[in-house]
Amino acid sequence: MTKVVNYIAEAFEELRSNVTWPEWSEVQRLTIVVALFSVIFALATWGVDELFAKTLAGFFNWLKA
Repeated sequence: MTKVVNYIAEAFEELRSNVTWPEWSEVQRLTIVVALFSVIFALATWGVDELFAKTLAGFFNWLKA
């Protein structure tokens, strides 16, 4: 159990002393960029899904006729 506690303590010390944290303004800017690209990617995925669904529906309707 002491190994686990020691590992966690060393991990926190590493985060406190050796990690370079970004400025708050950079965090805000990058959060907006990630959110924007997430929305764009979701819309693109939805669009491709709709296109394939309509294409397959049209193909199967053509086969039934």
